[in-house]
Amino acid sequence: MKPTSRAFKQNAHEALGDKNLQEALSDLEGGFVQGRLNAVNKLPEFDQLRDAGRDIKHHVLENLDVYLEIFEEKVVANGGQVHWCRSPEDARQKVLELCRSIDAKTVTKGKSMIGEEMDLNHFLEGHAVEPIETDFGEYIIQLADERPSHIIAPAIHKTKEQVADLFHEHHQKYGKSARLEEPRDMLDEAREILRPKYIEADVGITGANFMIAETGSTVIVTNEGNGDLTQTLAKMHIALATPEKIVPTLDDATTLLRILARSATGQEMSVYTTFSSGNKRPDDLDGPASYHVVILDNGRTDMVGGDFNDMLTCIKCGACLMHCPVWTAIGGHAYGWVYPGPMGSVLTPNLVGLEEACHLPNASTFCGRCQEICPQKIPLPRMLRKHRENAFTARLGPPQERMGIALWAWLAKRPALYRLATSLATGALRLMAGKRGSLKSVPLAGGWTHSRNMPTPQGGTFMQQIKAKRRAGGAP
Repeated sequence: MKPTSRAFKQNAHEALGDKNLQEALSDLEGGFVQGRLNAVNKLPEFDQLRDAGRDIKHHVLENLDVYLEIFEEKVVANGGQVHWCRSPEDARQKVLELCRSIDAKTVTKGKSMIGEEMDLNHFLEGHAVEPIETDFGEYIIQLADERPSHIIAPAIHKTKEQVADLFHEHHQKYGKSARLEEPRDMLDEAREILRPKYIEADVGITGANFMIAETGSTVIVTNEGNGDLTQTLAKMHIALATPEKIVPTLDDATTLLRILARSATGQEMSVYTTFSSGNKRPDDLDGPASYHVVILDNGRTDMVGGDFNDMLTCIKCGACLMHCPVWTAIGGHAYGWVYPGPMGSVLTPNLVGLEEACHLPNASTFCGRCQEICPQKIPLPRMLRKHRENAFTARLGPPQERMGIALWAWLAKRPALYRLATSLATGALRLMAGKRGSLKSVPLAGGWTHSRNMPTPQGGTFMQQIKAKRRAGGAP
């Protein structure tokens, strides 16, 4: 699927008018947000762990080539193979080549955002290989032929009724004629349908939350156990990862795991944390006959050491999405590609190009909650501002926006004129509002007043108020 980030404004407008989506998003504050807060409050050393996790990832980025080479050596020593892929197309072709090497007809998949980045499902279907999503949320959106709207809760945009309709439509071919109403019944029905598919699958594909250089292991965290079944019952296990997922040691992985689940789902640890270190050994009871790690770059190594280096420390917990007033209002699909929310607004322009995604850095109020809540303390607002600067320099925004910014810059360089202009503007707004205290429409501010009134300025301008406080001795 090609990105539709260029249409962000239209996507967002449609999302705000989608009653089912708004219903699905309405309960987030009491779920993920409160759950995270409760889990964090139970761990007094959480902030120290955040610092430690951030330092681990920065150390890795400073020595990325070294740890990736060590990881490959360990994987090979364990009997596996590592495949380096520059682009999504390279990665798709490699996965297809591996599937064809054992004449695979079906593939079970654990949750993988890299698989979404590669658009792997549609590619495999086009080459006579059936992909079967086994994560419950991913299974739902596969039936709906949609992308995830959240990086850890892919079907969070669906209401219970919508899921019931999907199951009723697609499960009739399995002899399931009843339309189920209760979530537990739907889950049981999905499990019944998926269970034989694990055994029949030729290849199991999973993502990788971390890769451990010390042991050559990949790590996945799940709450359903589907990842374990996917990678142990098939003939071949393929783990999809990106270079920055590497960590030096098992101890480092443990540190990051302690902050990942708390930040993502409000759990102390995910129900299943699974380490994979190669193919089946002679004395193993189960496991794949072959083990492959496909590492997709897709522009990430170009980010190392640059303005967006900090974005590579992200552990994909999704906390910034759940705390973002923009994402919680419009959901993830409005962003038009794989990674939504604040982290997606920084990452996506680096992966698909700023020209394609120039609207996303503007999808922020700069309230700072994303940086405050991020377990890695990633300076997301700073990087969003950098994207905005780059978009302005490249003349990617609409002419009205560039003219407005240029006019503001011209005035800001002339303090006396700037103070006069802001004083006249605030006075004009108060005059227009009269006694109402707010305005339903303001010239050049239709984007704001389309869905809300604009409060009129109270008192003088900022500079006037500061000056008055200084005179009164109340400001430095």
